Amino acid sequence: MRPPPSVITVGNFDGVHLGHAAILRRAQDLARAHNAPGGVLVLSFDPHPATRIAPARAPRRLTAFEHRVVLLLDAGAAHVHRLEPTDDFLGLSPEGFVEWVCGRFNPCAWVEGPDFHFGRGRAGTMATLRNLGEARGFEVDQVSAVAVALTDNTVVTASSTIARWLIERGRARDAWCVLGRPHRLVGTVTRGDRRGRTLGFPTANIDTGCMLPGDGVYGAVATLPGGLRHPAALSVGTKPQFDGEVRTAEAFILDLSPEPGMPNLPGLPEYGWPITIDIVGWVRGQMRFDSVERLVEQMGRDCARACGAAHAAMYPPTISAEHRPAKERTSG
Repeated sequence: MRPPPSVITVGNFDGVHLGHAAILRRAQDLARAHNAPGGVLVLSFDPHPATRIAPARAPRRLTAFEHRVVLLLDAGAAHVHRLEPTDDFLGLSPEGFVEWVCGRFNPCAWVEGPDFHFGRGRAGTMATLRNLGEARGFEVDQVSAVAVALTDNTVVTASSTIARWLIERGRARDAWCVLGRPHRLVGTVTRGDRRGRTLGFPTANIDTGCMLPGDGVYGAVATLPGGLRHPAALSVGTKPQFDGEVRTAEAFILDLSPEPGMPNLPGLPEYGWPITIDIVGWVRGQMRFDSVERLVEQMGRDCARACGAAHAAMYPPTISAEHRPAKERTSG
């Protein structure tokens, strides 16, 4: 039995940025227009096909697949299907790939962005897809690239590539502009070198498969087990003060203190619990200080700035009707 007709879109969708969101909005429109009972179906490659084709050039992962699924569903997908980039699958011709998709997912429409390529050697183009769609009875729609203004007034095209470029340079607010939300680290708290507790700043060492931002200190919002959100300071780098060599990510939760006489946060074990970190603002770069005492003094200032950035993200100001531009007010 064939599945119910659906509107599909195919890609990696790492980061689920504003360009991806535009594709899903258009797919939702087409699903309603076609009265497609299957809704919007996303076929998402995981891991990225480049991990098979050119591992040395494979991009770093912005989102774990589980998080990506949640973001895609929030953006309008009814279902998300994982595509594993095996050698055999990537070796399908453009025609073979479309035949495989049609046989399993029964698309009534197919939506992509302007740079979509598919099939062996990325030989298939949007023109190829339109020809195949006409022959097989599904509509093909192309969504234009989405332009995004950054904080320095530069205008860029929303893409996973530009998001990675911004994140690796510590441009947290600009990455937020492209993604439509802060870059998030999803991970588990693991044992570190335990130095932070001796300095008065006990940190959670985060083991994550997500792309780390550039070395520096950031304002962040941490979500702990149970869903409670807390302002945090995030430090990423090799700890130059202590001649470190391995890059780490450590979060200091700003409004929680360990249990008396214990290293644990209230109600949590010392290690092994899940944590998510939303990176909301840049504080400063990593550097070596004249002494540990100077470092500790600076960490206090860092926490104050990080707390401000976190609170601004957690509690954005509400604009009353009286202060909105006239064109935004409703007439009475």
